[in-house]
Amino acid sequence: MTRVAVIGAGSWGTSVSWLLGGKGVEVALWCRETEIADGINATRHNPFYMRDVVVPSSVIATPDIEFALRGAEAVVMVTPSVGVRETAASMGPYLDAGTPVIILSKGVENGSLLLMTEVLEDVLGNRSRIAGLSGPNHAEEVGRGVPSATVVAAYDDAIGRSFQDLFMTRAFRVYTNPDVVGVELCGASKNVIAVGAGMSDGVGYGDNTKATLMTRGLAEMSRLGHAMGANPLTYMGLAGVGDLIATCTSLNSRNRALGEFVGRGGTLDGWRAQTNMVAEGAYACIAVEELGARKGVELPITRQVRAVLYEGVPVSVGEDALLGRAARDELHGLGLVDD
Repeated sequence: MTRVAVIGAGSWGTSVSWLLGGKGVEVALWCRETEIADGINATRHNPFYMRDVVVPSSVIATPDIEFALRGAEAVVMVTPSVGVRETAASMGPYLDAGTPVIILSKGVENGSLLLMTEVLEDVLGNRSRIAGLSGPNHAEEVGRGVPSATVVAAYDDAIGRSFQDLFMTRAFRVYTNPDVVGVELCGASKNVIAVGAGMSDGVGYGDNTKATLMTRGLAEMSRLGHAMGANPLTYMGLAGVGDLIATCTSLNSRNRALGEFVGRGGTLDGWRAQTNMVAEGAYACIAVEELGARKGVELPITRQVRAVLYEGVPVSVGEDALLGRAARDELHGLGLVDD
């Protein structure tokens, strides 16, 4: 692939464009805001996101999605999950039916409860050309060349390997995994657990509490994956425990930061007003809980994160609800023990 369209010019889109452009790939970077496109083309810096990153000259930014897609051999989507359907619909008229598309957004669509690759299939058709990328990949580190690794999950092995080759660099190792459902569910679910871990930080708890939340969160994620036919080993890999560690512990994590803000007495609306940033876990807690209800899977941490963010439940009450639960076998709901 020598020409690629990157759809979305936030932090992740800027870092991905830097990575691909640094490999000599011709990148057309679609920016929703004209001022971002003008800023990148004039100064080689995104004026709003990842300002320290020098965007290579092989990257041309544009607010015109038709221009961005013209002649593209592949499309990389990095818009927030809530905008994936709308953006994909705007791409449709200018996209060839066989052009490979990879989605880096992590989430489950509210209402339909579709995974992001399923949203793309619903809008664009041709499931075989669609893939997802997920892993412990903070844009702030990828855009500085900090050694990282990720997973590409594709419905078609050849598409997965082509995206593996596209993204692979010495500092950004790319693995493939055919478990699209598991990789995508990991990406959505871990954001919710990270909000809970941030709440623990906000109220002043320590390592024991965070480790407990992360570990029980991983079990909760795995129960949902088991119910949806995911490979349990995916949850032990980069898209699962790897991304969970990064998102729950990093100062770069928006989801953890949102939780910490709320744990200190703030609100979701207050966070949005103060940061003007998207924390995917705030959307995912709704859809993931509803997906669990559809599958008959108990997701207690997800339930309390949603209750605190949207139902006015104090963090202390959510804590009591979790700590007051009946004792269970550690592996219940994973199909390994009798429940």
